[in-house]
Amino acid sequence: MPGSCRISLILLLVFPSSRAQETHSHPAPEKLGKVSFAISCMPGVQEPFNRGVALLHSFAYTAAQNAFRGVSELDPQCAMAHWGMAMTYFQQLWDPPLSSATISMAQKEIQRAGQLGAGSERERQFIHALGLIYQDAATVPYQTRALNYEHAMSVLAAENKRDVEARVFYALALLANASPADKTHAKQKQAADLLEQLDRTHREHPGIPHYLIHACDNAELAPRGLPAARAYSRIAPSAPHALHMPSHIFTQLGLWEDSIASNLAAMKSAHQQGDIGEELHAMDYLVYAYLQSGRDQDAIEVIQQLKNMPNLDVGDFKIAYASTAMPVRYAVERGQWTDAVGIVPPRGTPPHVVAIAAWARGIGFARSGRVTEARAEMDRLRQIEQQLRTSGDDYWATQVEILAREVAAWVAQTDGKPDKAAGLMRASADQEDAIEKLPVTPGPIVPAREQLGSLLLEQNHPAVALKEFRIALANAPGRRGALQGAARAAHLSSQK
Repeated sequence: MPGSCRISLILLLVFPSSRAQETHSHPAPEKLGKVSFAISCMPGVQEPFNRGVALLHSFAYTAAQNAFRGVSELDPQCAMAHWGMAMTYFQQLWDPPLSSATISMAQKEIQRAGQLGAGSERERQFIHALGLIYQDAATVPYQTRALNYEHAMSVLAAENKRDVEARVFYALALLANASPADKTHAKQKQAADLLEQLDRTHREHPGIPHYLIHACDNAELAPRGLPAARAYSRIAPSAPHALHMPSHIFTQLGLWEDSIASNLAAMKSAHQQGDIGEELHAMDYLVYAYLQSGRDQDAIEVIQQLKNMPNLDVGDFKIAYASTAMPVRYAVERGQWTDAVGIVPPRGTPPHVVAIAAWARGIGFARSGRVTEARAEMDRLRQIEQQLRTSGDDYWATQVEILAREVAAWVAQTDGKPDKAAGLMRASADQEDAIEKLPVTPGPIVPAREQLGSLLLEQNHPAVALKEFRIALANAPGRRGALQGAARAAHLSSQK
């Protein structure tokens, strides 16, 4: 090749023409936050391992698993790569945290980590702690194993006070074991104290704001979680879950436009990455926010998108819940009782999701004067409750018990038994207020306290109804039904 031609070719390779720049687009650099989890494996796998941990902190479990598998392929003797793969199967804040379909794979990974041997005492402690989750999984209750894991992580964090990852994962373990019945939020506050301290010096760590949001995902602590909500999506915008999570705090505070923006971004990102579960989770929160802000047409457009998503894996609770809850929200929140009675969950849906559809039908039948059909749905809810209690799922059994009593209250109202109706609904409201929601949902479809206000309005007790609506709004600020009900109750009270 002549010298002048060779030089021209080199210049083209090093300095592409402006036209080439115009016609070739490149994706934005991946941004997952900054994680530094030192391991004793080959130096070349440190950065890929850090990336896997960053993905783990944003609950991008499949991507994290691929990252850790890549580390293992580069360094077959790296025990921590197998710890990472085992961690991706332990989805601590999801329901369920462990899947029966994958637990054997997780056990093989953590056993392999132990066989390879840790390169440091700290790594051995990480592997040992996670091993407690999978040890005797067939015979020892999950809650016992989770508490054992939390204790082991407490020891690890105490013995490695300068280790950010030990302390962040310990905070997550606290949140995983926080009881929904503890309205003092003791473990959430313990985790938040720890995470806020770390946040002062590690502003770009993805796990810190993520777990702070989860710690504050309740009416008491939500204002405390707002700075983390504002920060997380900026720190890790490449993770769909990081784009969605701020809406948990926005929902608690009634910041609907912020929630809408958050979930639109999350839905788009999850769709692009093929994460159906995360896409539907964002869509459910989006429908909720649209309904509260009066954007009903936008809500129905999201539900239409849902109808165009075929072959959903409704055996996955996250997918089943969101896909069932969206049309239920739209029908019940808007009082469209004909639509409510027509809701049927897909075959294979978990029983506690089937309960949401049965509740919608029961409410719809009762509010339409069809008491016999409403009682049939009420009986179905009680059967589901018993099924869940028998299986040991007391949290969801209690939630279904509340739903059945709500249907019974509306049946009593239709039957002309107002005192019985009010007593049943008040009992539901008191029980529901004593239990925290799980992260999978923005809250009850319609809070029982808000339903109590509506029931009392129908019974022409506006002053008492107003009191209940005000409590409902303190628990869930900005809900449209409670705001409208409170305004009507105040107006009627002023005329008496």
